[in-house]
Amino acid sequence: MSEEVKKQRPAPDPNSAKFKLGQIAAKAYSDCVEAKARGEKVGWCASNFPVEIPETLGLHVCYPENQAAAIAARGGGERLCSESEGEGYSNDICAYARISLAYMKLKEAPEQNMPQPDFVLCCNNICNCMIKWYENIAKELDIPMIMIDIPFNPDYEVSEAQTAYIRAQFWDAIHQLEQITGKKWSEERFQEVKEISGRSSRAWLEATACAKHDPSPFNGFDLLNHMAVMVTARAKKEAADAMETLLKEYKENHEKGVSTFRAEEKYRIMFEGIACWPWLRVTSSGLKDRGINMVTTIYADAFGFIYDDFDGMCRAYSRVPNAMCLELARDKRVKLCKDDHVEGLLVHTNRSCKLWSGFMPEMSRQIGKACGIPVASFDGDQADPRNFSAAQYDTRVQGLMEIMEENKGGN
Repeated sequence: MSEEVKKQRPAPDPNSAKFKLGQIAAKAYSDCVEAKARGEKVGWCASNFPVEIPETLGLHVCYPENQAAAIAARGGGERLCSESEGEGYSNDICAYARISLAYMKLKEAPEQNMPQPDFVLCCNNICNCMIKWYENIAKELDIPMIMIDIPFNPDYEVSEAQTAYIRAQFWDAIHQLEQITGKKWSEERFQEVKEISGRSSRAWLEATACAKHDPSPFNGFDLLNHMAVMVTARAKKEAADAMETLLKEYKENHEKGVSTFRAEEKYRIMFEGIACWPWLRVTSSGLKDRGINMVTTIYADAFGFIYDDFDGMCRAYSRVPNAMCLELARDKRVKLCKDDHVEGLLVHTNRSCKLWSGFMPEMSRQIGKACGIPVASFDGDQADPRNFSAAQYDTRVQGLMEIMEENKGGN
């Protein structure tokens, strides 16, 4: 970028939600680096492990999935995936895992560094690949692994038996962390953390729900960037403050009739699945250039957790997208589509995330039927750029747009 262009670009507003959220996302890593330098134990944590536990204990944890997404978005995904494959890992396993396992060996990545772990916190409500990924880290580095098993729930509600099973594991994890780190659990601090996490979640979910307005006051790809804070810092006060600022800005955008979607909003779609981080610009532009705004995605809302007590926290972590039955997962998506006046569904068939993508053909069929909208899918990957075709994506989006246009003409 030329110096002239840099001079023309306005300075970021330090009071804006975008600036605050960016600072918080960066601080999540720098805080861990500083803690490690002080001699404190630092952990690597699965994204849907209950963040309230390490936060209440005053522990510093990093998120390998978030790091892998950042590395992939900044162009390092193929390099680190290839590094893992050179060590014998199959290119058929999750690209986040391959990037993380390579980083464990290399201990450095210019795209996004974080300190090596003294323990790992694993939770399989996302997928069971997570178990072997984190087991391997623990074995290779000879560090403790704390595992929480949250079973796939075939029912619409979380039973008392499942709640009790998870509750026992949460308390076991707390006691293990007390022994490993010397930190002590405080019920008073947990109540504070719970309230802060609830503030962040309520503001975030209300902000994403602003897509109900026509036009939407935001570009849906903004959610994919802001979501990083909900993964890494939702139980921190600064995150709650920033999410409330974001909500305020979206409400003001609606009142002013403006949007962060820098094009005429001709069509509104739901994006299903994890973003293609290495191809974020291509996937975003392929929609924007056609006037298509991705107004909603279950992926963003998945990191909003609202509950009243410890048992409520157990149930909340049993209701993340990959841990719930098809019927509940479908109904949540149908509600988003109807609330946000969605006209089409674009499905990312993600080679890395086989659990998520595996049931999508049937789920997307049911969503399309329930909402009366067309469905298109494309092949891709959340972090390995080799598994995406820009030409295929363009063709599928064009086809989806043509059907949406025909449906508009028929009204």
